[in-house]
Amino acid sequence: MASIRRTLSPVYHDRHYENGGAPFSPSSTSSSPSQKSSGKHSSSSDPKASRRGPWRRPFYQFLAFFLIGFVLGMTPYGQIDDVNGTDRFNFEIKPPNVEESLKRREEVAVDGVSFSAESKNKKEEDFAPRKLVIVVTPTYNRAMQAYYLNRVAQTLRLVEPPVLWIVVEGNAASFETSEILRKTGVMYRHLVCKRNTTSIKDRGVHQRNTALEHIELHKLDGVVYFADDDNIYSLELFQSLRHIRRFGTWPVAMLAPSKNKAILEGPVCNGSQVIGWHTNEKSKRLRRFHVDMSGFAFNSTILWDPKRWRRPFSHPTRQLDTVKEGFQETTFIEQVVADESDMEGVPPACSRILNWHLHLDALDVPYPQGWVVQKNLEALITVK
Repeated sequence: MASIRRTLSPVYHDRHYENGGAPFSPSSTSSSPSQKSSGKHSSSSDPKASRRGPWRRPFYQFLAFFLIGFVLGMTPYGQIDDVNGTDRFNFEIKPPNVEESLKRREEVAVDGVSFSAESKNKKEEDFAPRKLVIVVTPTYNRAMQAYYLNRVAQTLRLVEPPVLWIVVEGNAASFETSEILRKTGVMYRHLVCKRNTTSIKDRGVHQRNTALEHIELHKLDGVVYFADDDNIYSLELFQSLRHIRRFGTWPVAMLAPSKNKAILEGPVCNGSQVIGWHTNEKSKRLRRFHVDMSGFAFNSTILWDPKRWRRPFSHPTRQLDTVKEGFQETTFIEQVVADESDMEGVPPACSRILNWHLHLDALDVPYPQGWVVQKNLEALITVK
């Protein structure tokens, strides 16, 4: 079957028009080759233009408004009173009260100054220097020694520092005493008296003199107190010692040698003034001062600075071993003070018993070496 194909006129072969456009449309007829070439060149010369979307302008606007709102929100314009009850939704904006804020600042400043002044005064009171309490204790090896030393040590541990415990032994320093002193937690000095004596009276005298020589040599400044290890002491006693200016004394309770009654010996006071003495032993009424060895204390500068106290004696202040037993106290005190006017009662009116002398020592009783039981004890009663 023969096909019939219609050919176009040669006039239309040379005409150019856009794809999809009609041959006789106005757009195709009005466009020129120069415009088409310029359009192709512009689209190919700026490739980033196609990447720029429509979001840039809204983003900058949002950022600008956000910054403006943040600045306005942080600006203080006044204060809003808190509301309650019926006025819960009524807000009253008031400008800041400058006078009230200045007044509050002044009050805070005044309170701060007063508080700092009070704290400064309190610190000065807390850190006021305390007198050194020098406790002299002669001791020797015996069955009750460890008990006595531990009892005194437990009392001294409760005394506010500074406290110096001078413990004096005869002939040599024993291992047992050294171990006890190391474990007490009290500042101490362990001395040895080199003089060989068999008398208990002379032994205590020489041991105390050894401590006095040590205090004088090192010029220790404080209050000296002779505290025998077999006595019982109250904490109030050591607290009262720091108030002594030159020489202080107080009554002591003692158990009579017969162990069947208690006796008192010491000063009778009117306030802090000593006006007399009390003693129960007729044999001791010949003494000038009726006081026990643990019933007085004195300023240590009397030993190494006699000019300060105008002491008439040029020789060192020591206890004497040439006097009868019971007279060591009065002969020593006579070297320290002239009369009762140089003394002060402790506490005022001498109305309290601050220490006790019991005479409970056990003589010639053996004790285990080092206070350690070397062998097991014999079981007298067995467990069935």
